[in-house]
Amino acid sequence: MSGMVSYLSGIAAEDSVAQAYELGGRQVAFRRWRGKRGEIDLIVRDQDEIIFVEVKKSRDFLRAAEALSKAQIKRLYQTASEFLTSEPKGDLTPTRFDVALVNGSGEIQIIENALGY
Repeated sequence: MSGMVSYLSGIAAEDSVAQAYELGGRQVAFRRWRGKRGEIDLIVRDQDEIIFVEVKKSRDFLRAAEALSKAQIKRLYQTASEFLTSEPKGDLTPTRFDVALVNGSGEIQIIENALGY
């Protein structure tokens, strides 16, 4: 898959996941929030809780899940920590990390609290 097709496919996956959270009554606060250490695909607010969402798209759910590396998880934690410095409660803000898997058919599987923090 060419780089541009891959990029656009990722954007479409993020859009559909964002819509799923919004339909669930949550507010998507940021898309592709960039910090010094990395990027977080979606940052969602659910009342007082912040949900950091990593979106992975592949042919099937298993391949999408396998695309998440330990190094990437570490960067997500570091970037989330950086984001929390702008929150009133800082590191005491209730948070969770979800992984949203999108398969080739556009189906979504959200794994809540997939990455314990």
